[in-house]
Amino acid sequence: MSGELDQPQAGPSHAGLDRRNPERNRAAVPGGVIRRASAQGPMSWIQKVLEQIMDSPLQWVTPSEVVPVAVLAVQRYLLEDEPRDTIPKPPLYCYDVTISDGVYQEKCYLDPSLNFLVYKNILKVGIEMKIFRVSCLYNERRLGQGILCMDNVHCGETLETISLETPFRNSAHEEIPERPLRGGKSHYLALWNNEDPYGDIWLTNKQPEEHNFNNTKIISLSHLEMTWNNRRNFPALLVRILHKSRLRYYGKPDKNMIEPYQTFLEVADSSGTVSVIMWNALCPEWYKSLQVGLVLLLQDYSVKKSYPLRLRPLPVDPQIKLISTMEVCLNLRDPPTNIIIIPERQVKPEWRLPKLNHRFITRSELDDMPEKQICDIIGILVFVGRVQRSKKKENCEDFWSHRWIHIADGTSEQPFVVELFSTSQPEIFENICPMTYFMCTQLKVVRNDTQVPKLLYLTTTNESHVFITGHRSQLCAIDIKVKNFIHWIKTKTDSGEMKNSVIGGYYPYPPVPETFSKYRSSVKVESLLTAISEVRKEIEDLQYREQKRIAIQGIITVIKYIPHSSATESASASETLRNCNRPSTFQTAERESQSQEIDGKQHQENGPVNSQCSQTTYTSLSPTKKKRIVQGQYTKLIPLPQPETSAQTKGNKPDMPSIFQRPESTRTSMHGKARKTISHRWESQLWREKKFGLVEHLHYSSVYPESIPRKFTLEHKDFLIQQYNSQPAKYIPPKERPPKLNDFKSARSLGHFEVTILGLNHEIAIDVAFLPMYCPEDIRTSQIDTLLTCMNYTCVYPQEGSGNERMPGPRAIAGDIIKAVTELDRMHVVCILDVCNLGNNKVEVYLHKIYSPDNIY
Repeated sequence: MSGELDQPQAGPSHAGLDRRNPERNRAAVPGGVIRRASAQGPMSWIQKVLEQIMDSPLQWVTPSEVVPVAVLAVQRYLLEDEPRDTIPKPPLYCYDVTISDGVYQEKCYLDPSLNFLVYKNILKVGIEMKIFRVSCLYNERRLGQGILCMDNVHCGETLETISLETPFRNSAHEEIPERPLRGGKSHYLALWNNEDPYGDIWLTNKQPEEHNFNNTKIISLSHLEMTWNNRRNFPALLVRILHKSRLRYYGKPDKNMIEPYQTFLEVADSSGTVSVIMWNALCPEWYKSLQVGLVLLLQDYSVKKSYPLRLRPLPVDPQIKLISTMEVCLNLRDPPTNIIIIPERQVKPEWRLPKLNHRFITRSELDDMPEKQICDIIGILVFVGRVQRSKKKENCEDFWSHRWIHIADGTSEQPFVVELFSTSQPEIFENICPMTYFMCTQLKVVRNDTQVPKLLYLTTTNESHVFITGHRSQLCAIDIKVKNFIHWIKTKTDSGEMKNSVIGGYYPYPPVPETFSKYRSSVKVESLLTAISEVRKEIEDLQYREQKRIAIQGIITVIKYIPHSSATESASASETLRNCNRPSTFQTAERESQSQEIDGKQHQENGPVNSQCSQTTYTSLSPTKKKRIVQGQYTKLIPLPQPETSAQTKGNKPDMPSIFQRPESTRTSMHGKARKTISHRWESQLWREKKFGLVEHLHYSSVYPESIPRKFTLEHKDFLIQQYNSQPAKYIPPKERPPKLNDFKSARSLGHFEVTILGLNHEIAIDVAFLPMYCPEDIRTSQIDTLLTCMNYTCVYPQEGSGNERMPGPRAIAGDIIKAVTELDRMHVVCILDVCNLGNNKVEVYLHKIYSPDNIY
């Protein structure tokens, strides 16, 4: 049996039903299944089903008894074309699902018609599942072998705990390395992307070893460049790794390759730098062991002409020659490459191998960095967003995984905002959390100074690598900027960054431009506007953790304020992002303002708690009164907006009153009672006329707990990390009874809005959520946030306030926002929506931006 397992073949698995072993140990059947159950001991439901299949004249059965089973693993792989396939099909990813009935575990094949359950994260590990129809798929090239297929299932609730003590009924399913049930692939892929190494085929045990160079002939890269066309055998290369790319999986159904992987190394010696390509099975063997900075001795490699269109990273040392005419290829065979890691203590100065040359920048320097500049950063994580996914191409099954993070380094009041894509380091990507030291290399600057607000953030490149606390790295302690950061951390007298750290939540970044015409030029999609009749399909097509931005035309007809559901939680959540250096008088004033809003005997409705902060935009608002709000450049983030005073604007910008400034008759003193004159729901006359004659009304205004940013606590670090990571492929038993996400304080406390958008043809309406984001403007130009100016990007930093300042409470701001919407009555507007699939039938649609008629063009 084990010998057959070493040679996987196309068709049903090498591990499944096997009639060759009628006598076997009950605890672990080495390949066989068709033995009548013993009367002793607990009866296995899996065993009963297999016996029914054997007794049935059909290849499928509906079990006579349906017993809930637990899902222990959901694993993905690419199934190559069958011999009978004449037309190559697009990538078809298959799923093997491991279940347990309390007696046995069994790895089953999920019928492809049920793949959508995985796409939507309905079928996931840790849940209870009922199987209503099963079939058996035999491997006709093997005697008596087949696999159990699940054809009809019902996914239930998440189980509190699942025992992993039960053995596999088929011992072949627990052999190492794990292999898919079907096809000839030797490994599984990561569940949610193709960049991350997954499974036990990825080795990490390659260590440096001493090498005797007496009989080793070495050639320089510059000499190899001049002579490789005339050579058949190449002398060894002695080089240092300067860059390592993330993995590229290029598997196709019509290409029968066991491990179709590729990665690039940029290596150099004293004479030049060249690209080295590592292919196929060599990647699982070496990828995780080859780190930037290591010295390698490469023997028995091949050389070919370089691919001219590949973008290469910038050289570490501009004085080293960039060799672009050839590439060095490393293969497991043809010829079988020999790779040796040379220990650093054996590296001789006369080899003149280049040293790593980091390009560290501080946050204060980022403001002056040009577009597309490459840099390295180091800092402390203060915000870690949830994992999101985006399609690599339309109508494909492949996704990028990424998350937004904020990093502070003490040189600026603003953080680094980083779009962190998977760097083929899942052990880091899946474990980053606030209050962690963080270093990332090869980041690219993204900026647009003509957009309002100015766009400025960093994004990872193909060669980016991440290092965090607890992982070995070349921190370059001799670099002055690294030294300064370490000194800043050691000498801090307060822990504001620690106390105010935030994890997870909906993060609407990057912001859209101030006019729709600029938005049109910034996006690359076939159809810019989505008809409101097509929104449902757009939403239903989303996969787990996929977030997509769409634009629709419509009329705002209803807005309803949903306040924070708990006054106590509201006050506590406000404190989450309060700067620890803020004077106590301000803290007292803010609490009083909130309590006044709640105690004003206004109607409070129960609803999801939510709010984050965002940056305001320079937005033209002239609905009817042709008025305009001008906002300054983003500098800092505050937990509550501050009204602008003439003293604040003096010497900076002319006083420009907000169109949402309250008239004297209704304005209330900050020290007085909460306002009672502003309604917290508005409904247009048009809605009253049309709402009963709609063809369809879509309801997507829910705000789920996963979309609320939470205060990070080290005590529940593992739980919070798990909540905002992607669903794992294998069940991980909790160490203790897990808390509920709602038990954690939210990082914001304002609440949210439900907004109804009516289609231009008055036939379809959609309810969406709007999260009012507090104004993070410079304190000198800060104004009360409004619906039209606040929808841009989320941020999580607080800002200091003076002890004498009083902020308007949540309901006061809600009144201003609702009043703003009345200015748009019956206007045709363009709404930018963020559509998010949280999995398990939870979908959210957020209103990100409204373009009124005057800022569409």
